[in-house]
Amino acid sequence: MALNLDDHIRKVPDFPKKGILYYDITSILAAPEAFSFCIESMIDIYKDKHIDAVAAIEARGFVFAAPFAVRAGVPLLLIRKKGKLPGITLSKKYDLEYAQAEIEIHREDVPEGKRVLLLDDLIATGGTLNAARALLTAGGAQVPAIFGVVGLPYLNYEKVLAPTPVTTLINYHGE
Repeated sequence: MALNLDDHIRKVPDFPKKGILYYDITSILAAPEAFSFCIESMIDIYKDKHIDAVAAIEARGFVFAAPFAVRAGVPLLLIRKKGKLPGITLSKKYDLEYAQAEIEIHREDVPEGKRVLLLDDLIATGGTLNAARALLTAGGAQVPAIFGVVGLPYLNYEKVLAPTPVTTLINYHGE
């Protein structure tokens, strides 16, 4: 199915602060044909890649990963902000532009020795995904690929996430 994904991504200037152009994927979710296009594209991209599970970043990554996991017949692993999971967790601190954050995953959910696709809705600097990859590998999983619906390669995420291949459905090369 041919679809111009750019037509379904709302661009919001000066959000969350002046000078930032925010690429809002909620408009994809409001358009069933665009949302379906994303899921079907992911299924097509990874159908022969031997993916054992998909791990998603809170919160919008969950929205894309859940239907993919069901369609692909693989487990869905949730990577959450610190303090949101009740069980024994693995955690990883990482730097944001002006602060530090921490993410966690249930230790027992990480499939040791298995291939886990790492997914988020938008890839900007790659910092959160890099921390998530570290969490998964610390638990014994392999991360053969990273996927994002939207990529901002001008922020150099590929360098941060190397050597793991990164695939996106659409890229924006500047604000």
